[in-house]
Amino acid sequence: MRHWLCSVSIASSTLSKNIIMSAKYTLKIVTDFAAAHTLRDYPGACHRMHGHNWKVEAEVVATELNKVGMAIDFKEIKAATRTIASRLDHYYLNDLPPFLDINPTAENIAQYFYHELSKQLNSSTIRVSRLTLWETERACVSYSED
Repeated sequence: MRHWLCSVSIASSTLSKNIIMSAKYTLKIVTDFAAAHTLRDYPGACHRMHGHNWKVEAEVVATELNKVGMAIDFKEIKAATRTIASRLDHYYLNDLPPFLDINPTAENIAQYFYHELSKQLNSSTIRVSRLTLWETERACVSYSED
C-alpha cells in the first residue's frame, strides 16, 4: 500500500502535524439493461406492470496498483456488472429471485447489484464502494455500505 506524508500548518501557527494518507483509487463503469416489474402494494400506477431501461453505475475503490499500474482492469468490472445485468435483462423482475419475496424497487435492485458485484470483485485491495441505479434519466438511487 502506498502512503503519502503530508505536512499541515495549523491556523497560521508554526506548528506542523504529519499526516499519513493512504492512496485510494475510485473506478466507475456504466452499463444498462431493460426489464419490467410491478410494485406490490404500491398505491399508484406503478402497481401495474411497466418497464424501464435501467442504467447501472458501479464504483470500485482500490488501495493498490498492480505491476501494470492499474487498480483493476475496467474490463473486469464491466464483465462482472454485465453478467449480473444479463440475469435481469428482458425479464419480468417479479418472477426472479430475490424479487419473488421482496419488491423489485430501484432501492432493492441497487442493493442486489451491489451484493452480487461484491461477491465477484471484492478482495484485500479492491471493494465495491457504491452502486447507482438509474430508473429514468432523471431518477436514480445509490446504494453503499460503510
